[in-house]
Amino acid sequence: MNPKKNLPLVTIITIVYNNVKTIRTAVQSVAHQSYENIEHIVIDNCSNDGTLEAIYQHENDISLIISEPDGGIYHALNKGIKLANGEIVGFLNSDDVLKNRNTITTIVQNLMAEDIEAVYGDLQYFSKLHPNRIIRSWKSNKYTSKNFRQGWMPPHPTFYTYKDIYLKYGFFDTSYKISSDYEMMLRLLYEKKIKAKYIPEVLVKMQRGGISNQNLSSIMLKSKEDFLIMKKYSFSLFTLINKTLRKFSQFIFRG
Repeated sequence: MNPKKNLPLVTIITIVYNNVKTIRTAVQSVAHQSYENIEHIVIDNCSNDGTLEAIYQHENDISLIISEPDGGIYHALNKGIKLANGEIVGFLNSDDVLKNRNTITTIVQNLMAEDIEAVYGDLQYFSKLHPNRIIRSWKSNKYTSKNFRQGWMPPHPTFYTYKDIYLKYGFFDTSYKISSDYEMMLRLLYEKKIKAKYIPEVLVKMQRGGISNQNLSSIMLKSKEDFLIMKKYSFSLFTLINKTLRKFSQFIFRG
């Protein structure tokens, strides 16, 4: 008897551009999962630093490898969603790792156990120079309708939902370069009110220094896009201020 037949297929999408230093650990964290029915799609934007060669060194652990020019982060993520064969879809950045080998099992069990449409959990940031040092903890909580107005959002790398949700409510808005995941969380949870469950444990570890905070121009662009998204959903400047302040607390309470 093939145990995979009794397990929903989970598609994990990883997009990458010139990240040879960490792409192997991202791929390995998926390959080492105890869950037995995972489709891992890796989409490369024509890297030229050895990333593609590193990916092919692990091709036996990857379901689909694509290397071609794309129109940015969210164009690539949308491409992955469209290609996904899985009933459940999640994303793993090329410098992130799943917290432990049972992470996907935990996600599927929670998603399938109740009449819900999505799950999310907590996220930790680790030091680039010292991977075992946690420097920031993004501890989420149960969703309520007022949370977003208070500057809250769930950590997108921990968010897993059904592919049908994207087919029903739309893909990432590619007019945003950095903040489309924030708009997606607002659209699905706040506007469409899908049923989501909070898993109170760390699901993903992320290397600090992503595109949204890698330099001043990225920080400014993210703030601008966040504000435009907040205006779209009729939020006030108070929401943007609170969203920023929440990040500071994640450095203080990082246990």
